[in-house]
Amino acid sequence: MSTRTAPFLAAYDALLARWPVPVEPLAVRTPHGTTRINACGPTDGRPLVLLHGGGATSTMWFANAGAWAEAGHRVLAVDLIGDPGRSIHDGAPLRDLPGLLGWLDAVLDQLGVPEADFCAHSYGAWITLQYALHAPTRVGRLALLDPTQCFTGFRPGYLLRALPLFLPRRTPARARSYLDWESAGGHGLDPAWRDLYALGYADFPASPVITGPRPTPARLHSLTTPLLTLYAANSRPHNPHHTAEATRHAVPHATIAILPGTSHHSLPTAAAPEVNRHVLDFLRPARP
Repeated sequence: MSTRTAPFLAAYDALLARWPVPVEPLAVRTPHGTTRINACGPTDGRPLVLLHGGGATSTMWFANAGAWAEAGHRVLAVDLIGDPGRSIHDGAPLRDLPGLLGWLDAVLDQLGVPEADFCAHSYGAWITLQYALHAPTRVGRLALLDPTQCFTGFRPGYLLRALPLFLPRRTPARARSYLDWESAGGHGLDPAWRDLYALGYADFPASPVITGPRPTPARLHSLTTPLLTLYAANSRPHNPHHTAEATRHAVPHATIAILPGTSHHSLPTAAAPEVNRHVLDFLRPARP
């Protein structure tokens, strides 16, 4: 642990300690490095893979994972490779979307999970939707929380406001300012998670972010995986009502809801009871 990343890792462990169920830290080796998975729930439960948004780390599921584990799911919360977190990107570089999807294939292979349900937020939702199109037989059900770059693009005003995040001389203050703007003054954000995000942004040696286009309408129409999308009513990245309509048009079988009083980053925690209920109602029963 370097002096620079020590405060981030300490904050990561403190937030993970708030999960209301016992957590088993797992590490699997892939060609791109070592991936950390925070697992909970019965080992014989149906796997539920969680992918976080950019910079959020798998600890962000502290208000959700316990409810899903207690319902009988084997929750597998993954730290994205190359992103702030406890995964270590010390192997082959990740250069494009096929490489990212191959990494996720390798993670599931190493975990011995041939097929699972998935729940993901933000950037993690884009990866997961692309993965469901790439490997449909490995994705049973797909729950996306305020997904970005999936069914509509970003608002131009959001991109302008987020641009400073990609400039040099990163500071925690810049990340906190962005989060507070996106959530209207920090409303609904957990203070400890907000600080963790800011420390990871400023001090963690993350790899370049893999981005790409939205799936084409033809590819989206080919999606047969059962789909749940939950949108934040006050989301800044996109217009939630327009995006919900675009989702309905692209994937007619999707279950869609807009949760009031939530922003993009606060959705999983500020509306945790509603999110947890929607996801559990959507997933196949984990117990007979």
